[in-house]
Amino acid sequence: MRTVFGYLLIVLLLPLAVFLFYFANAEAQQVRSFDEVVEEKIVINDVQLPQASKVVDRNGDPYLEIQKPYRVIVDDKDIPPFMKELFLQSEDKHFYEHSGVDASAVMRAIVINAKSDEIEQGASTITQQLARNVYLSHERTLARKLSEVLYAYQLEKRISKDEILNLYLNAIYFNHNVYGVEAAAQFYFQKPVNKLTKAEMALIATIPNNPNLYDPIRKFDNAKKRQERLIDIMVREKFLTAEEAEAIKQEPIKLNVRDRLDKFQNYSTYVEAEFKDLIAHSEGFEEQLKKADGEKKIQIEHKLNARVEELWTSGITVHTALDPNMQNKTTSAVSSTLAGSSVEGAAAVIKNDTREVVALSGGKDFDKTEFNRSFQAYRQPGSTIKPLLDFAPYVEKTNAGPGSMISADKYCSRPGYCPRNYGGKEYGMVTLQKALASSYNTAALRVFMQAGPETAFSYLKKFDFARLEEENLAPSQHAKALGGFTYGMTTLEMAGAYTSFIDGTYETPRAIQKVTDRQGKVLYEWKEESERIWSQSTTNTMRTMMAAVIKSGTGKKANPGTPYAGGKTGTSQEVRDIWFAGLTDQYTASVWVGKDKSGNVSFMQRYAPQQIIWRRIMQ
Repeated sequence: MRTVFGYLLIVLLLPLAVFLFYFANAEAQQVRSFDEVVEEKIVINDVQLPQASKVVDRNGDPYLEIQKPYRVIVDDKDIPPFMKELFLQSEDKHFYEHSGVDASAVMRAIVINAKSDEIEQGASTITQQLARNVYLSHERTLARKLSEVLYAYQLEKRISKDEILNLYLNAIYFNHNVYGVEAAAQFYFQKPVNKLTKAEMALIATIPNNPNLYDPIRKFDNAKKRQERLIDIMVREKFLTAEEAEAIKQEPIKLNVRDRLDKFQNYSTYVEAEFKDLIAHSEGFEEQLKKADGEKKIQIEHKLNARVEELWTSGITVHTALDPNMQNKTTSAVSSTLAGSSVEGAAAVIKNDTREVVALSGGKDFDKTEFNRSFQAYRQPGSTIKPLLDFAPYVEKTNAGPGSMISADKYCSRPGYCPRNYGGKEYGMVTLQKALASSYNTAALRVFMQAGPETAFSYLKKFDFARLEEENLAPSQHAKALGGFTYGMTTLEMAGAYTSFIDGTYETPRAIQKVTDRQGKVLYEWKEESERIWSQSTTNTMRTMMAAVIKSGTGKKANPGTPYAGGKTGTSQEVRDIWFAGLTDQYTASVWVGKDKSGNVSFMQRYAPQQIIWRRIMQ
């Protein structure tokens, strides 16, 4: 009976056992290992240390470093073993033995630090310090310390010890916005790290422990004392003999602090602006901004700025067309010609065969201001617009030549608009060449009207005049034929437009040739296509006429004595701006002179500083 009851009980409990086993097994499936939990919660991405980028000239020589921060990544093989041991013995002598955390040291630190909920005693391994520098903040709290341990654990699983040490030596902070041993060597001694002496290596190795306290520039004595303590450690650990250590301690230390590389600011400020345009164009921001408005446009602009900053901290190289000799000549011409005067100036120079911007002057004292007049100042162009808006469209339409005749007598293009020639004179029938060379307003207005305002402006719109679309052309197009624009053009824009008289074609002039990464791979470059603006016949006619401006017309002071030189003078309303734009056989350049705020500069007209600047650049 008892046996039967037992079997019956088994039969009744069996479904319950199966039921319990099923749920126990399901629960067991939910139990994960520590590794699985850490993998999910602590995500280790590829470590990309931000580092300095550089801008180089047409010869490949750097002239600007973007230091956000200043870091130069160095390969493991290029870091001397002595430098590695200095950090290993002073920071983490058991580095190659632990798994990212020195357990005994951490437990000791936690007991002490938990009493105040702050970090009063450190026990960080090199791996933990790397985790802190790359993934975490530097706040001194227990929560951050625990996170540091978990990140270090993950780092040790993902990459080798040698890789961790190399990343650490490239990541640590050496004060003065300098990160990594290579940047520190170049900043404090202007030498690569593998060319430092052992004494210099030991001095650099003191800094990360407390960058302010051991700053060798401001607190050299502190740094020197710690340097000697590090050398003593190296003796204790048998990496140096006592004699070697004493010789290292006695070696004189001479700092050779490196200034931030920032030459040719007139040019480099434009490069930074063009770089942003290149990224906007290449990554789709440009089209997004055209379609957006209001808050959406602001958001896109923020994303673009963030992307630009990200690239500047990725160690890129921006290759530019800067010609140092022409740049120095250009800035010197503007500064020396306008020295002591109350006026400002700007100049832009483009190389004819490449259509690249090779030199810029943002003002006679540009290093004292952030306003670069060469590409940020929009001014009325005066008569420098006549070849582009009046004469060339007329020649293109009528196939006229330099000797074709036009009246320079009084002319009213519409009721109430009857501009006069300079001095109010009338000159009767004159050649097109004479009309341009002497800058007769009535003749220019006549050819503009005969070409047709709509046709004339259709040519002007082919150039990169950024604010042309803002101009209300209908009520004042006649005044614009003589340079009376509301917003106007920049010096660089005018130089760019005049390149169309090289051979009749136009492409946007650029300063940036390409952008490469640390391995030399091309990331970005402009892909410009030239557009034909003028026929070859029109181009030849305009070159002949503009040459007469310099030989016998209003631009005699601009004559550089080159095989070919042609251009056009310009004066805006009430003589607020005076211009000269033109080209030689090698370069095209534009020069503006005036006051930043509205002001008459007629007192300088006879001196013609804009022509003198242009001549000095082109000679």
